[in-house]
Amino acid sequence: MHLDLSRATWRKSTHSGSGGNCVEVADGFPGITPVRDSKNPAGPALVFHDDAFAAFVAGVKAGNFGAV
Repeated sequence: MHLDLSRATWRKSTHSGSGGNCVEVADGFPGITPVRDSKNPAGPALVFHDDAFAAFVAGVKAGNFGAV
């Protein structure tokens, strides 16, 4: 499956600091969440089902992955 992300509007979390280790997500794709590295916007994007990405974010918030 090819997903055209050329017109995607990307956003960073408000929790992103100035350290450069940020990811961006694109809204407006029903059922999926595209994610990319903010340092390499022309690079590849990963695409997750919404429920999988929501579970990942919940795990980060709960500290399930240690200090990040």
